[in-house]
Amino acid sequence: MNIKSRLALITAAALMAAAVAASSDARADGYEVVKSAPAEESRKFTYSFTLTGTSDYVFRGISQTDNDPTVQGSIDIGYGIFYAGVWSSGLDLEAVGSPAQVEIDYYAGLKPVWGPATFDFGILYYSYPGQNWNPGIDLPGIGYWELKAGATVAPVTNMTVGGTVYYAWDYSVGTGPVWTLEGNAGYTFHAVGPFTPTVNAVVGYQTAEDNAFLVANGFDNYWYWNAGLSLGVEKLTFDFRYWDTDGASNPLSDTLTCINSHCDERFVFSAKVTLP
Repeated sequence: MNIKSRLALITAAALMAAAVAASSDARADGYEVVKSAPAEESRKFTYSFTLTGTSDYVFRGISQTDNDPTVQGSIDIGYGIFYAGVWSSGLDLEAVGSPAQVEIDYYAGLKPVWGPATFDFGILYYSYPGQNWNPGIDLPGIGYWELKAGATVAPVTNMTVGGTVYYAWDYSVGTGPVWTLEGNAGYTFHAVGPFTPTVNAVVGYQTAEDNAFLVANGFDNYWYWNAGLSLGVEKLTFDFRYWDTDGASNPLSDTLTCINSHCDERFVFSAKVTLP
């Protein structure tokens, strides 16, 4: 994709987010891999803890655990529109040459409310303790920083739509600037017995500006998407989700990022408890 096409895509995403921000009122969180604290209009301190068991840790459509289950957890705090947190997950990156067995992400940001829209402006750092490459592989570290800007609104009662733009100025393994664009939508139904069902979906697109990303992954841009059903009961949430990407369509990617079907379609089940 040339620079003119990338700029057109990014401009279109920005216009979409602006249109989303102008449409209605209220909000609810959509599906996110890294979960940040909800916006609080009143100035009070909030905190929460989560513990999750999942059949596969999928990040932007790509398995981070070699298609195996893992355990995840987070600690979030908030004060007014400010939030910060730490999120962690087990890993299995041996297939791509790294012995890292845990990911720890740190994030902070602001969630101001303006009219019908809740905005989210934040910064994230993805870290991988023990990330040293296997002998004979001389590559930069896989940790990286990322900025994000997004907006969420509710066009009708119990429904939310939103868009987010992520930008990493030097992506994992020193592969240069990378843009990630995401759109999401969700609808929460009335409770059915003890369960509150929510259906939601995400469509994302990632594109790189440096050929190093192509060399490291086997593609320089790809689409990913998921759709699923979440069942909330008190402090528990059960999530049933379908994931897929078009990354595996490039034959070269089968020997790099998408090795061992890491990019293929899959169903993922997660169970999460949130306290207090």
